Amino acid sequence: MDSNVKPNGFATIEVHGKKLELPIYSGTDGPDVIDIRKLYASLGVFTYDPGFTSTASCESQITYIDGDAGILLHRGYPISQLAEKSNFLEVCYLLLKGNLPSETEFSEFSNLITRHTMLHAQFDRFFEGFRRDAHPMAVMVGAVGALSAFYHDSLDVDDPVQRVITQHRLIAKIPTIAARAYKYWIGQPFVSPRNDLDYASNFLRMCFAVPAEEYVVNPVLAKAMEKIFILHADHEQNASTSTVRLAGSSEANPFACIAAGIASLWGPAHGGANEAALNMLIEIGHVDNIPAFIEKVKNKESGVRLMGFGHRVYKNYDPRATVMQKAAHEVFKAVGMKDDPLLDVAIELERIALSDPYFIDRKLYPNIDFYSGITLRAMGFPVEMFTVLFALARTVGWIAQWSEMNEDAAQKIGRPRQVYTGATTRDYVDIKKR
Repeated sequence: MDSNVKPNGFATIEVHGKKLELPIYSGTDGPDVIDIRKLYASLGVFTYDPGFTSTASCESQITYIDGDAGILLHRGYPISQLAEKSNFLEVCYLLLKGNLPSETEFSEFSNLITRHTMLHAQFDRFFEGFRRDAHPMAVMVGAVGALSAFYHDSLDVDDPVQRVITQHRLIAKIPTIAARAYKYWIGQPFVSPRNDLDYASNFLRMCFAVPAEEYVVNPVLAKAMEKIFILHADHEQNASTSTVRLAGSSEANPFACIAAGIASLWGPAHGGANEAALNMLIEIGHVDNIPAFIEKVKNKESGVRLMGFGHRVYKNYDPRATVMQKAAHEVFKAVGMKDDPLLDVAIELERIALSDPYFIDRKLYPNIDFYSGITLRAMGFPVEMFTVLFALARTVGWIAQWSEMNEDAAQKIGRPRQVYTGATTRDYVDIKKR
């Protein structure tokens, strides 16, 4: 904690006859924290916390989550208000700067991002180094990391001006890279960004336009895309954000740090959750198959899991899910998804989860992944692009967290400890005598 912040109490710990008073600090909200930084130096012991579920790794002012109450705030603003009333670039400004922009500030920021969406002409040839059937996330990891080879003028992490330049470049160019990863994967020519379109509309056009005909962005889909971006913009110290901070703690260049975050997000337990939820709906196939599926879910020995329900952090309703649910139905109506059996399955599963005591008692409410997967499918995205879209949106959260970390005087290189349970000291034995 900042040296100017005074502790509001102390916790006393005794180990092997030695006592130590550990300061207790309070944030502006959330549980108090016990400062254990002097624990090892004073008592010679570490804490053991697999997954860091009870450990605060940093001090942050960006995002606050209260999982029990179902609250998600960005710089103090409820996610529901931002998703319904704001737009993605305004949320980007908020996460980066700490406050909502004035009309002039937003105009300048929006114009700056819009005019940095192009990639270096040589960069397009970089994609050709991948196999044609390369997964779009594999392309994302490599392409974003490769940005450091093109933009040498913004790699100094100690220069605040260069850090701002990097923020703008990443937010602007990630949609272009993501769209190119998709186009390369499906074998279509790249579509260049347009400065006369908003962020979400520009991205949809780069994904779905073809040279043979004019592409007109559906405003309902563009609005839904904006909401999806906002809902995924940041989520506190999750696995990928912690990865970005850990990589950044070594003073690695920002493009490498974001590439590390993308690699972490690629894991099916993190960014692939919406794909898993959609695959579950496909596996069920029809409403008539739901009762049998639910029985398997309730049978622990079956190994069948209900994907898209419940959350590691939220022990109440995921506040993002409410917004996503509304956006999903707007998209379904806009694209004419009235007879899709997967939609029927999703609606019935939702009804059961919200009424069946088994799910209510276990707080297995629908989360954002339950709705986002089927919504993205309705918009025309294949499942292979779901995590790419997640990475696109989360980039602003990653870069905001990375910037905050670099401005934190208390930040040190990440170096977790371990409980060693391997062999004790052994003498080497010559191979002929083993």
